[in-house]
Amino acid sequence: MSDSIGFIGLGNIGRPIARRLLQYGDALRVYDVSTTACDELAALGALTVSPAEMAARCHYIGLCVRDDTDVESLLYGADGLLACGQAGGIIAIHSTVTQAALLRWHRDAVAVGITLVDAPISGGASGAAAGTLTYMVGCDDAAVLARCTPIWNTSAATIVHAGSVGAGIALKLANNLMTYAAFAAIHEASALADAMGLSIDKLIEVGSANGVVTPQMQAFIRNRSQLAASGGQAALHQHFGPFGALGQKDLNAALACAEALHVKLPATSALAPRISAIFEGRNE
Repeated sequence: MSDSIGFIGLGNIGRPIARRLLQYGDALRVYDVSTTACDELAALGALTVSPAEMAARCHYIGLCVRDDTDVESLLYGADGLLACGQAGGIIAIHSTVTQAALLRWHRDAVAVGITLVDAPISGGASGAAAGTLTYMVGCDDAAVLARCTPIWNTSAATIVHAGSVGAGIALKLANNLMTYAAFAAIHEASALADAMGLSIDKLIEVGSANGVVTPQMQAFIRNRSQLAASGGQAALHQHFGPFGALGQKDLNAALACAEALHVKLPATSALAPRISAIFEGRNE
């Protein structure tokens, strides 16, 4: 089996992960729909290849793409990772996807001798660049976990083995609920405080002192306030619009999982269609 590793998805988070993978020692092969992103990694020593060539040459491939549709387009078809992959190879899904799809991909991978695990991440682009990401892993095989851990350690500060395949994405979806609910809470709290003549600084001072406001919440509301002051609604939409779209996708994935399990999430159901407005500071 080849000693090469592969990585697909060189976006905001994937690119710094791939940069850190260059430290691992094995030859790194990369792919992205953006040739500019590929060229950046190639300049640092990575090899740019097609997904089919990557599957044929790499014993490990990490995927960090947007959603279920993107993952499926890479896994399936005559030139897909499953058709072209090596028996005994590993595919790690870092994307936030639906659990039902993840489990189906796992079954299809097993059928062709490939191990597919879920390893979604938390910590954002800054965490990827600093090597402080948290990985939430669903994996049934201790030997596979042992093979993957040194690879993930190039960008991780914490690796949590959540359980069997599917448990990693379950943990990520649940963690996302807390994150987006916290953003919603400080969004509405700051709107009320502002209407009553209080500054955000005072709200953060008290919330930080009593542990209610986390550093992540504080960074979100301060960054949003500064951007609104300097560029107005247009700047907020340009910067936070993609985060809102991603949030809605993630929350909808959690709701799909909850529906399949007959679990009611009324607050999340109310939050999902409003998360874009929250990111952009719109009180609708």
